[in-house]
Amino acid sequence: MTPRGALPINAAMKPVHVIGGGLAGSEAAWQIAQAGVPVILYEMRPERMTPAHRSGRLAELVCSNSFRSDDAEHNAVGLLHEEMRRLGSLVMAAGDAARVPAGSALAVDRDLFAEEVTRTLQEHPHVEVRHDEVTGLPPEDWGAVIIATGPLTAPALGEAIRDATGEDSLAFFDAIAPIVYKDSIDFSVAWFQSRYDKGDGADYINCPLDRAQYEAFIAALLTGEKTEFRDWERSTPYFEGCMPIEVMAERGPDTLRYGPMKPVGLTDPHTGRRPYAVVQLRQDNRLGTLYNMVGFQTKLKHAEQTRIFRMIPGLEEARFARLGGLHRNTFLNSPRLLDANLRLKGRPHIRFAGQITGVEGYVESAAIGLIAGRLAAAEARGLSFRPPPETTALGALLHHITGGAMSDSFQPMNINFGLFPPLAGRMGKRERRAAMVARARADLGRWLGEIAGLAAE
Repeated sequence: MTPRGALPINAAMKPVHVIGGGLAGSEAAWQIAQAGVPVILYEMRPERMTPAHRSGRLAELVCSNSFRSDDAEHNAVGLLHEEMRRLGSLVMAAGDAARVPAGSALAVDRDLFAEEVTRTLQEHPHVEVRHDEVTGLPPEDWGAVIIATGPLTAPALGEAIRDATGEDSLAFFDAIAPIVYKDSIDFSVAWFQSRYDKGDGADYINCPLDRAQYEAFIAALLTGEKTEFRDWERSTPYFEGCMPIEVMAERGPDTLRYGPMKPVGLTDPHTGRRPYAVVQLRQDNRLGTLYNMVGFQTKLKHAEQTRIFRMIPGLEEARFARLGGLHRNTFLNSPRLLDANLRLKGRPHIRFAGQITGVEGYVESAAIGLIAGRLAAAEARGLSFRPPPETTALGALLHHITGGAMSDSFQPMNINFGLFPPLAGRMGKRERRAAMVARARADLGRWLGEIAGLAAE
C-alpha cells in the first residue's frame, strides 16, 4: 500500500540511486519515494560492517541517542526539527515515535528508532533496499545518484571520491560515550534532576563529586592509558563539538567543571547543596534500563574506562552496556567541491548528502539528506526546485556548506543562529533569536506554498 502523502509513481522514470543507509540516505530515499520517484537504497551493512556499527538496520545511531534541543522557540536545532517535521521528515517522525524522556531535548530509544526507519522504507512500494557495497563512483548511465555514506565511508568508495575530486578529504576523530545499566547505579548517592528543573524536572541521573573526588578523577583521566593512533591518523583534528573527555581535561583542571561536569542548576537532595562537579546520565532506551554518560566521549582503553569511571560517586559498581570508542570521520570540502544544489562540480549526476558534506550532528545530516532527496526528485520529474531561503534553518545550513563557509578553513558545523542572515537594528540576544525564529517560520511557510504550487502544475 502506498504511504499517506506519497505521489503515484511513473513507471517510465529511472530510479534515483542513494548510496548509504544512515540518517541522510534514509531521509533522502523517503523524500524521493514520497515524490513518486523510484529509488534504490544501497547499504553495505551487514555484509560489510564499520568499526562503529553493530547491525544491518538503516539509520542506526552510533554515538549519542540525542537529537539535542527540541525547543523551536529559542534553539536553532529545535527550529530545524520543526522545519523538518513540516516537510514530512521520516527521521523526525521516527524520532518522535521512539522518544524517551530527556528534558527539553529529543532523545530516542536507538533500537526502536532504527527499527521504525528500516520498516518504513522496506515497506514503501517505491523503495528497493539493497545490502550491497558500492566500491566506486557510479557512472553517468546510472542517472541521478546521492552519496550519503557518512563519516565511515568504505575505503574503496572513499578512494574513488578522493580521486574524482582531486582533493584530500579532511578528517577528524569522533568519540562515543559509554552506556551504563541503570540498575547498577547507586541511588543513595545519585539522584534524578534536570538542570534548572527543565522538562519533567527529573530527566537526568546526577552523580556528585566534591573537590577532592573531582581532582582525583581529573588526575586519573590525564594518566589513563589511551587508544594509540596509527601513523596516518596522528595529524587528524578533533571536532570541537564531540571532544573526548580526557582531551578536554588536558586543557586545564577546571575545563570539565565548566563543561559537561558543570554543577549549576543542580542541588544534591542528600546534602541540600550544589556539588563541586556533577556527572549526568541521560536515558538511552524507552524501557529506561540504559543511561549514557553525557559528554563522556572517550578514547581511553576499555579497561581504563571501567576503572576510572567507577571512581565517580554512584558508579562504583556500574555495569557498562557499551564502553566508549573512537572512530575516524571524513568529510568533503563542500564549499569548493559542491554546487548550490549539492552536486559534485564536473559530475552533476552525483549529489552528496549528510555528514560527508561537512555538517555535524544527526539532525543536520538528515536535513541535508532531506534537501538532496527533494532536489533529486524534482529533477527526475522535470520540475524546478528552489532550495529553502537562507533565513530558514534548512536554508542556512545548506548555504553554509555550499558556499557560505570559507573553503580554506572549512570544518564540520552544527546548525546555529550564527549561520542565519543577520537582522537589522540593535536588539538583545533573546529578542534577536525570537525575531530570527519568526522570520524563519514566515519564510518557510511562503516557500512551502511556492513548491506546492510547482508540484501541482
